[in-house]
Amino acid sequence: MRVDAVSIYPVKATGPVARPVAEVELGGLRDDRRWAVVDLRGARLNATTHDRLLAVTATPDEDGGLTLTSAGAAPVVVPVPTGGRHVPVDVSRLPTMVDAGDEAAAWLSGHVDQQVRLVWQDDPARRPISERHGGLGGEPLSLADTGPLLLTTTSSLAQLDSWISQDHGPESMAMGRFRPNVVVGGCDIPFGEDQWRDIRIGEVNYRFAEHCDRCVVTTIDPETLSHGKEPIRTLARHRKWAGKTWFGIRIVPLSPGTIAVGDEVTVG
Repeated sequence: MRVDAVSIYPVKATGPVARPVAEVELGGLRDDRRWAVVDLRGARLNATTHDRLLAVTATPDEDGGLTLTSAGAAPVVVPVPTGGRHVPVDVSRLPTMVDAGDEAAAWLSGHVDQQVRLVWQDDPARRPISERHGGLGGEPLSLADTGPLLLTTTSSLAQLDSWISQDHGPESMAMGRFRPNVVVGGCDIPFGEDQWRDIRIGEVNYRFAEHCDRCVVTTIDPETLSHGKEPIRTLARHRKWAGKTWFGIRIVPLSPGTIAVGDEVTVG
């Protein structure tokens, strides 16, 4: 098995940025999910309620700042707001984040047609992985929902496509709907990752944290922003337990390092 793709999502709920090589930190991939868009009360916007965020690409620079781009809008450069104003946010296990300034706020407010702010997570150590989601001893976490990295496999997606085709006619799901950090190819068994507990990718070891339950954001086509019933409808038929539908696993790096497309993947 080998890594087919690596992606980061620097701002929560925005589009992916593909990386041939990424730096692995204990709280997640470098620059992955370190920023968020919040309303004026500090509540985080998500792609389910604000799907236009999926059309925004946030490209990080060497210093961790961003360039925000979207079709039909002039790009805006956002430096890291080191030393900026801390504002209260409604994010689990993270009471405050750093405001990124008025220019970014104005750009994003125009994009979503609502007054919002861009905020930055200054230190992932301030937000430990919840023990309820597989955290051990205060491990750091980015703004990812519950685990540092999300891993999926091409064999599981092929099985899902087959189920959809059998039940409802041909309709291929883009892997991007599931917003993974790591896509693994060459797995012989669909959903074999359900059983993985110790994973080595390239030079870094990871441990399994939990299976990933899927929400309705997967029913939004990331390219067209059209909404539908798949893949939740079919996952609910074939991959439902504990009242939720499941696709992919969350994993925790045991040390810093790098991950690259083409890296060998071994599991135990």
